[in-house]
Amino acid sequence: MKDNALILGIESSCDETAAAIICGRKILSEEVASSANIHAKFGGVVPEIASRAHTDVVDEVVKSAIQKAGISKGELDAVAVTYGAGLLGALLVGLSFAKSFAYSLSIPLIGVNHIRGHLAAAYLEDDSLKPPFVTLLASGGHTAILLVKSETEYKALGGTLDDAVGESFDKVARLLDLPYPGGPHIEALAREGKANIPLPQMLKGEAGYRFSYSGLKTAVMNFVHTKKQKGEPFSKADLACSFQHAAIDVLVEKTLEAAEEFHLSTVTAAGGVAANGYLRSLLQEKCAKRGLKLVLPALKHCTDNAAMIAAEGSIQFRAGNFSPLSLNAEAYIPI
Repeated sequence: MKDNALILGIESSCDETAAAIICGRKILSEEVASSANIHAKFGGVVPEIASRAHTDVVDEVVKSAIQKAGISKGELDAVAVTYGAGLLGALLVGLSFAKSFAYSLSIPLIGVNHIRGHLAAAYLEDDSLKPPFVTLLASGGHTAILLVKSETEYKALGGTLDDAVGESFDKVARLLDLPYPGGPHIEALAREGKANIPLPQMLKGEAGYRFSYSGLKTAVMNFVHTKKQKGEPFSKADLACSFQHAAIDVLVEKTLEAAEEFHLSTVTAAGGVAANGYLRSLLQEKCAKRGLKLVLPALKHCTDNAAMIAAEGSIQFRAGNFSPLSLNAEAYIPI
């Protein structure tokens, strides 16, 4: 298989309808249509609304990506599309479109695991990036540390025992009356505060690559409820900052421990929480002190996007891993 195949990536797992075209590790075009503003009115993503929004725009988004890439659709070598995990109805829109598109051009269909797509985003940032390395996966649905053995082989070293870190950001944001999505609003508010409220950094300092966020969320909830019941004022900015430190410090600590244990010189991060400014700056500071190379995806490639799907599609294309047209969408799939 050629190394610089032209891959069309399609992503529709949640509220972003996205298409991108890459050649090797070079992005030729990216197009995104988001329905996030609609969902914000409801405090979270409404699956039926998301599915309808994808149906309305997927054709135009793909056409625009091809046009901006300066190619014809006949030049494409394969179509990569998210088939899971995500909202089932939303996934089916993108997958059905990709199947029809691939069939009409007689080119391979590549079903992409959404989480593996996030992991592949780092390759778009650094042409020289090669396994093995350690990756911190931090998103709304996943929190784990992975040993990347090759482009296609991963080993999970450990993960969350309960809630994902991104989910905890959203729920704490709700407690603080911040809009959806919560992560960016928590980060913005935290810049105005100080980490001066004692909160549990769950499993920090303990051996192993395990995380827990249920207790941290409960601690924040109890703090807020106690203050309100007593009629005592408190700084939302200080609470946001304290929460952010408690949630993220342990992620960085254990990621670097993994790099040290496995004698690896490169660290990457993936997922929506990898866009958090405090996480990025702390990783940069700690990696620099230890002489580790750090590769962080561009901010727009941390959240859901089609370039990362195309990147993982390119990896699977070179490996000859193609999907049948009978491929079905799956709401939950392992890494």
